[in-house]
This record gives sequence, structure tokens and C-alpha cells, in this order.
Amino acid sequence: MSTVDSSGGNVATAEPGGGSGGGSLGLSAAAALVMGSIIGTGVFLLPASLAAFGTISLLAFVFTAIGAIALAQMFGVLSKRMPADGGPYAYSRAAFGNAVGFFNAWSYWITAWAGNAAIVVAWIVYVEVFINTGHNKVFSIVIGFVGLWLPAAVNLSGVKNMASVQIITTIIKFIPLVIISTVGLFFVDWSYLTSNWNISGQAPLAAIVTCMALAVFSYLGVETAAVAAGKVRNPRRNVPLASLLGTLACTVVYLLSTLVIFGTVPNKELTADGAQPFTLSFNAMFGGTWSGYAVAIAAIISGLGALNGWTMICAEMPLAAAREGLFPRQFAKLSGKGVPAFGIIASTGLASALMIFSYLGQAGADVFNLMILLAGLTAAVPYAFSALALIKWSFRAGERTQGANWRFDGVIAVVGLLFSALIIYGSFTDPSTVVSLMILSVVVFVLGLVLYFYMRRKFTAVESAAPPS
Repeated sequence: MSTVDSSGGNVATAEPGGGSGGGSLGLSAAAALVMGSIIGTGVFLLPASLAAFGTISLLAFVFTAIGAIALAQMFGVLSKRMPADGGPYAYSRAAFGNAVGFFNAWSYWITAWAGNAAIVVAWIVYVEVFINTGHNKVFSIVIGFVGLWLPAAVNLSGVKNMASVQIITTIIKFIPLVIISTVGLFFVDWSYLTSNWNISGQAPLAAIVTCMALAVFSYLGVETAAVAAGKVRNPRRNVPLASLLGTLACTVVYLLSTLVIFGTVPNKELTADGAQPFTLSFNAMFGGTWSGYAVAIAAIISGLGALNGWTMICAEMPLAAAREGLFPRQFAKLSGKGVPAFGIIASTGLASALMIFSYLGQAGADVFNLMILLAGLTAAVPYAFSALALIKWSFRAGERTQGANWRFDGVIAVVGLLFSALIIYGSFTDPSTVVSLMILSVVVFVLGLVLYFYMRRKFTAVESAAPPS
């Protein structure tokens, strides 16, 4: 249901149970949103970043997977209680009020468009297998614009088109991942794994924590079905299922594919500037270059799918916040296609600017690492407050959800909170990016503070702290 404001734009209003989209996404589309958002181009490039630490990064990936599965379960539990658009924003606002809700919405919005900047940087690497092989920065930026604005155009055309693209790209991207995760195991040279255990120069624990901060970006997206709950049919059932099944599927292919890459490509080649890990691994297994080119094409399609899903998420969080006066009113307006066009365009514009800034300031893997650390850091804040909300609702007898296993929910929430704290800590352990990350963090916080003081007199009252249901 929507109303029309005096400026002529449609302003979404909250539906019972959350949502403005009338349940456009079924279980398969919601699961595709989760998998497509988690698996972008990061998985195709991340092994190159982790290779600098050695095989110990596989252990870090296991710990990251445990935390990610806990988060998926946590968001599933929260969505059963509050199947509302905005996910982490909605939970934190209901539990702790408007101020906390605002800064969670702001932080997650940064995650979404900064994450798109990171995805497109990795996407450019695989596009440049075929064009701009000399890595001219200006041409790279032009390619990046195509990668960002093509998915924006799909989203602007309507939710059904966005869902169709998401399902198709998710199927295509899983093909090389499944092949490398199964057939690739027969090609592993185990000496590659045993001879490069910890080559980071750091103590084992420090290396694991730093790797986890990098690897967590590969799991950003476990919450996307919860964020878009208002567009999911039967969200109390489908959001938890999509979140958990999507995360588990991604975990299996992540761990196996990374192991195969480390076991088929010498570490020196993986850590070379501009390395494409999946391309190198497929070429090592099957010979020639045709298979590597096929992987590059799959990575390009995968990246477009992830950008397609995240572009929708970029607009969903401010849409939910704008309904309640926490974000500018323009974010709540719906176009004739029923989508928050202003949020899509503004978020894509900011991602474009961040991509340009990154290319002008740094090069190679440093660009990717900085963006994924920023996205991980800003995601950890709403993750942590979502965990605190579930802890509050689980351990206070008067606020427990009826019929829920509150002890299990509480344990899951505590694991999610610890995982979020570890992400924040680990984000600042990489000396090559710590200064740039601190500068970017201060800038986004100050900008958020300015917007908070501008908007706070327009905040609507929090009607309910999510009563048991």
C-alpha cells in the first residue's frame, strides 16, 4: 500500500508484518538473492588476498563460516519475530530506539554501496582478462561504471526483472564453483598446502584474525533476505529458510574451491599482482587457456548478479528508514515501476565515486582489500546490534517470542555478537590499509552524525519493541 505525497512521488508505507513490495519474491528467488549477494566476484578474487597469509587462511575461513552460519540463523530467528523491511535496522530500532536505529541504517547503507564498489573492483579484474589487459586506470574506471549502472538499470525496471536476473546469474555462477569444488579435488597437489602454512610473518592467531576480516566480506549478504523481507512471500517461513540454506550452500563451495585453488596453483603465482585465482586453477587442471576464459566469463556474470542483488539492498535499507522519518523523504518515494528509484541512483552514484577514489589512491589488491574491510566494518555494527536485540528478547522473560527456543536463540545471538566484534577488531589489523580505513571510517561517521542531527526532529515514535508473537 502506498500514498502519494505533494511532490507527486509515491511514498511507501509499512504493511502489517513489514514490506512494501507485496511479496514479489518466493523462496527460490529469496534464496537466489542470498546466494547471489554472498557469491559475487569476491570469491573469484579473495584467494589471491588470502594466499599472502598461506594455508592458515583455510582455518580462518572455517571460523568465518561458523560465524556466518550463526548470523544466518540469527537473522532467520529475528525475521520470524519481525518480518519487516530493513532487517538489522528494524530490529535495532525496535529494541533500542530511533537513535540506534538510525546509525544502524546508516552503517548498513554504507556497507551496501561500499560493498558494491568492492564487488565492481573485483569484477573489473575479470573483465580485463579480455579487454584493457594493460590495466589502464581510466579505462578500468569506465568498465566499472558499466558494471555498476547496468544492474541499476535492471533494478529501476522493476522487482520482477531484478528477480529473474538474480536467479539466472546465480545458476550460472555456481557451475564453475561446483566443478572446481568436486572435480578439482582430484588435481590437488598437497605439497602446495603443507609447504605454505603461515607465510604472513604474523603470529598464527593474528594471521587468522586478519584473514577472517578479509574472508568475512565473502559472507556479506547472509542478511539480504531479512533486509528485503517486505518483498518476500510468507517471510516468516521463507526468509529463515533462504538465509540458512543459501549460507550453507555458499560455505561448501567456498571452502572446497579455496582449498583446490591453493592446491593447484603455486603460492607465488596467486600472490602476483593482478592474479585471477580461478583462471589460474582451471588452466592448471585442464591446460591451455580456454577453461580460464570460461571461468572469467562466469566471474563476470557472477559479479553482475551480485551487483544486481546488492543494488536492490542499497535502496531497501534507506527505504525502510525513510518511512519512519529517519532518512530523507526522497528515499521513500516509489517510481511508477514500484521501486525506490532515488535510493538506487544515489547508492550507485556513491559506489561509483568510491570506486574512482580507490583507483586514484591505490592499485591492485590494495583497492579490493580496503573496500572489503570498509564494507565488513560497517556491516559489523548492525550485525552486533541485531545480536544484542535478540539477546535482549531472549533473556528477558517478558519479551521472549512464544514457542521459541530462547536458550538456543540466545546462544546463537552471543556467537553472532562475538563474531561481529571480531570483524571490527580484525578490520584494523592490516597495516597496509589501517590508515586509509580509519580515514574513511571517520568520514562516514561524521557524515552520518550530520544527517542524524538534521533528521532527528522528523523521527517517528517507535510503536513497539517487537512484542512476542
